[in-house]
Parts: sequence; C-alpha cells; structure tokens
Amino acid sequence: MDADTGKDPRPDAGDAAAVHAEAAAQPAQQPGPRTGIVVGHDGSADADHALTMALDLAADLKVPVTIVRAWTIDTAPRPANWEFGYVSSYSDYAGAVRDRLVDDTRAVVAEHPGLTAEYRVALGGPAKTLIEVSRGSRMLVVGSRGRGGLAGMLLGSVSEQCVRHADCPVLVVRPRS
Repeated sequence: MDADTGKDPRPDAGDAAAVHAEAAAQPAQQPGPRTGIVVGHDGSADADHALTMALDLAADLKVPVTIVRAWTIDTAPRPANWEFGYVSSYSDYAGAVRDRLVDDTRAVVAEHPGLTAEYRVALGGPAKTLIEVSRGSRMLVVGSRGRGGLAGMLLGSVSEQCVRHADCPVLVVRPRS
C-alpha cells in the first residue's frame, strides 16, 4: 500500500472483477490439434484414469494430446505473489493453475515417453472449455464424474454436456472398480 494514497502501487492490483475482466479480454480457446486427442483433467483420481486412457490411445495412434483444465477464482490455487487483500492478475492465476495441472499430471504423462502433450487452462466452465478446445479434434476424453456433483450419479454434468455438444467423438471413462 502506498502510504500517501492508500492504494496498492502495483498496476495489476485489483479484485475478482478485474481478474474476470482481464480473462474476458483474452482470445477465445483455440481448438487443439485436429489429429489429436483432448482430455479434461480436474485433479481427481478419475481424471488421472481418463488421462491414462487418453495417453494410451494417443500412443497407439501416434497423435498429440491436449490436457485441459477449466478453473474459477474459487478453484484456482493461490499464485506465488498472492497476499491478503491483493487479488493477483488473471495471468498470475492462470499460471498457478497451469503449474498445478502439470504437477498433477506429471507422473501419468511420464509413463508415455515420446508423446507430445500440450497443457491448456481456461477461466470458465469445464464443459464449455472442453467442447471449445476439442472442436475438430480426433476425440475428447473425459471421466464419467469429476470433483463436483453427487457421487452416485452414473454420468456427471460435464461429461453429459460433452457427449451432447462436442463435435468430435467423446470417450467417457468410468472410474476404476
């Protein structure tokens, strides 16, 4: 805080609305590679299983994989520059989410040497993000249920929306028994 003005001198200091405004100014999600496989990953064990299936398929087909995580301010990890009373910028949050995604998937991706893996993060709803990124791709792979919702449901809302609205084939991976 500036002692004279009482304002934060950092140019990107703001609030959650500023993060959303900066996110809105970002370009729309571009589709992944047309020959590739897109897989959603929310950090859950079921997402790891879906990622393994996607990587196995990609290895057999010799195609790249795009690993996607959608996020909100509520689900994003704190950026390294986070301080109480200061809301980090969109790019700080996106970087923290990407770092977490890479950390969460590192072991599974390492089991598939030689595959090209791209990481994408987007502020927004997971179904919309996955549908946008998978547009024109060879396949979209999602877990049957993620972190939210009711555990007893056979198909979660994100996987259900992807099956209904994606313009590529969708593989819904059931949890391991």
